[in-house]
Amino acid sequence: MAEAVIKTGGKQYLVKKGDVFNIEKIDKKEGAELNFKDIFLVSDSKGIKVGKPRVTGAKVTGKVLKQEKAKKITIIKYKRKTRYRKKQGHRQLQTKVKITAVG
Repeated sequence: MAEAVIKTGGKQYLVKKGDVFNIEKIDKKEGAELNFKDIFLVSDSKGIKVGKPRVTGAKVTGKVLKQEKAKKITIIKYKRKTRYRKKQGHRQLQTKVKITAVG
């Protein structure tokens, strides 16, 4: 089974066909095709290809399943003796992607 290391949203992911995972938000509609450009490594039955920095001719495609938000995280700032307290919440926007082809 072919595997690849791709980069999207400032993070690297090890993916293979059929994987479903969340990445940083990409402006595509649900059901849209997605081509990843930054492919650093491809491993298949023929061997391993490592890019310098990218593998030329490699292709990884995916399908956008859902646009969603991550779980809420709480940010708390506190400074003693000054009566300073601040509580804030944040939900990061995400895109759920299914890998359809690696090659």
